[in-house]
Amino acid sequence: MKRLLTYVLVGILWLLHWLPLPALRALGWGLGRLLFSLGRERRNVALTNLRLCFPEKSEAERVDLARRHFVAFSRSVLDRTLGWWASKERLQRIIRITGEEHLSDPQVRATILLSPHFVGLDAGASRISMCVAGCTVFSNQKNPVLNKVLYEGRRRFNPPLMLSRQDGMRKIVKALKDGYPFYYLPDMDFGPKESIFSPFFGVQAATIPALSRLARLTGARVVPCITRQVADGYDVEVMPPWENFPGASVEADTEFMNKFIENQVLQMPEQYFWLHKRFKTRPPGEQRFYK
Repeated sequence: MKRLLTYVLVGILWLLHWLPLPALRALGWGLGRLLFSLGRERRNVALTNLRLCFPEKSEAERVDLARRHFVAFSRSVLDRTLGWWASKERLQRIIRITGEEHLSDPQVRATILLSPHFVGLDAGASRISMCVAGCTVFSNQKNPVLNKVLYEGRRRFNPPLMLSRQDGMRKIVKALKDGYPFYYLPDMDFGPKESIFSPFFGVQAATIPALSRLARLTGARVVPCITRQVADGYDVEVMPPWENFPGASVEADTEFMNKFIENQVLQMPEQYFWLHKRFKTRPPGEQRFYK
């Protein structure tokens, strides 16, 4: 029965990709408002994150920001149907890219494409995959039907090298040295193992320092890729590679990365992924933030 229901859900999602973008966005607005009203647990997570990161805002401002985030997130979920099934021509109209020349450098084989957790990261990945065949980490889903949809959706254009999170850093290092740009999402709390604490909006956040370590091991350049959700689609900005990175230490590099992400969040705070328990892991002796 569960598999049948999943097929029904996938069928509905497939039908949605035929809708014009304004209709899809209208559905996303309604879904986001509904989830904000009904999703008490995730709403509380988002509000906790916003209280920690924006203590200067009023509670009313934070509630409004959380509500707008639920809408942006829901729109991005429905927009994924375009990445899975829409034609390449339609996607190129909806997802525009600037700075494409920074995606590869014949003189530097290793490239890390740094993509923080904004709602447009999947749209950005789809658009970038039309330009280069890269490398990414894929987390297998328990539901085999949904897992196949997600897996095939990632491989539509220039099929990337798909690695499992369990593969560890060794295979990522090999892929980078073999010339595969690595699409890296750095800013989630994966627990204390292999993480260090680094400030994010002034709050100590468990952060995996893999960006610095990979750059040191492979000589990779770090190219930030920021995708902004806009009224008529998405704008992907591929920025010039960071200079003088890696720096003095792994700790300094990780703090630099978090500060960069902070600055990007301030430009579009409603589009950052506030539903994740970013501050779940605490330094010894600190009280937990999430109930």
